[in-house]
Amino acid sequence: MTMQLKEIESLIKDTFPDAIVEIQDLAGDGNHYSATVTSSQFVGKTKIQQHKMVYDSLKGKMGNELHALELKTKEKNGPTS
Repeated sequence: MTMQLKEIESLIKDTFPDAIVEIQDLAGDGNHYSATVTSSQFVGKTKIQQHKMVYDSLKGKMGNELHALELKTKEKNGPTS
C-alpha cells in the first residue's frame, strides 16, 4: 500500500497549520518521498525533536503505508501576535 503526496502534506499541515511543506516523490513509486517542513513550532527544538514531531503527525503511517521519508525541518521565524 502506498501514500499519495497530497495525503502526506495534508497530515503534516493538520498538525502544523503554519507550515510550508515541500514534498517530492523520489522514485515515482509512491513509497519513497523527500519532505522539507518549515514551521514556527520547531523554534527552540532540536532536529531530533522536530523530526519526531513530523513523524508523529503522520499518525502511524510511517513504516506502513509510507515506506521511506527523507526529512528536512527548518524553523520558521515570523511575526508574533
